[in-house]
Amino acid sequence: MRSSSVLTVILNWRTPEMTLDAAEAAVAAMEGIHGEILIVDNDSQDGSFEMMRDAVARQDWPTVTVLQSGRNGGYGAGNNFGIRAGFQTLKDERPDYIYILNSDAFPERHAISYLLKHMEENKETGFAGSLTIGDDGQSHQTAFRFPTLASEFEGAIKFGPVSRLLRRKIVALPVPDSTCHVGWLAGASLMIRREVLDDIGLFDESFFLYFEETDLCLRAVLDGHKMTFVRESVVTHIGSVSTGMKTQKRMPSYWFDSRLHYFLRNHGRAYATAATVLHLAGGSFARLREILQRKPASTPKFFLIDMALHGAKAVFSTRGRTSRQITDPNGAPILNGEQT
Repeated sequence: MRSSSVLTVILNWRTPEMTLDAAEAAVAAMEGIHGEILIVDNDSQDGSFEMMRDAVARQDWPTVTVLQSGRNGGYGAGNNFGIRAGFQTLKDERPDYIYILNSDAFPERHAISYLLKHMEENKETGFAGSLTIGDDGQSHQTAFRFPTLASEFEGAIKFGPVSRLLRRKIVALPVPDSTCHVGWLAGASLMIRREVLDDIGLFDESFFLYFEETDLCLRAVLDGHKMTFVRESVVTHIGSVSTGMKTQKRMPSYWFDSRLHYFLRNHGRAYATAATVLHLAGGSFARLREILQRKPASTPKFFLIDMALHGAKAVFSTRGRTSRQITDPNGAPILNGEQT
């Protein structure tokens, strides 16, 4: 009986040196595990692909391959490309698990092994995620509840009495002290049971960036699978290196697009509209309080205006609901959980 196999996918966007560091950490963490590592360059067009290809050849990593996606369709599309490529390469021996690793995330020696061990021993777990820590040693929040109307209001208003009242609706969970089931998991270090993807499909490529792993986890949960935070699996994660979100003064339009698409696709137009209205109401209260207290804005520049304009455009759009772009691992479209 063969040992279970793991396909590791690392997506690069114009951070080739860091991506190679992540790959090096993954090679060490994959020691003793049957599988391979695919580095996907998401059409960086800056020489990243050639640099990484040549570096991998010099390192003589037989289990590592560098691929070029040919287009930058976003986080989900890039990872989907790597997953499909891995399945095509290993047609006679499809991997049992897919491990998604960010290019700015560095697994500790046994981080992947702990995820694999948990998945092997707990068949109800569809996705398993790691504890991630920053390069300053501080733990990151990577376990969450799913967004709701209440969480949109609580997250925007930033007001103690409201947060206490809605404490069971807050999206970001405190970092768990031990392994446990959660709502959804961040995608920086995420192991997925291949059979789950066979059932629910890959990432929805309508998301360019953000909310795609939330959506994927929700589809898995609705299909009856558990999301598990594995405390023993530790990964150092810098965060927002490729996206530049830490340095952006204004929230990019794709964040608003992804947020709206998540609510539309999973809850419908009325719910999505209500979520935006509640976020704007809470955010307006928070901003007024900051002005009265002479505090700087806690949100990016023009955030509330941008959200209002984006929401109004969506409400009055005649295009209706955006169709899902969910496909199974072979690329065949899946709509509402049924293969077409």
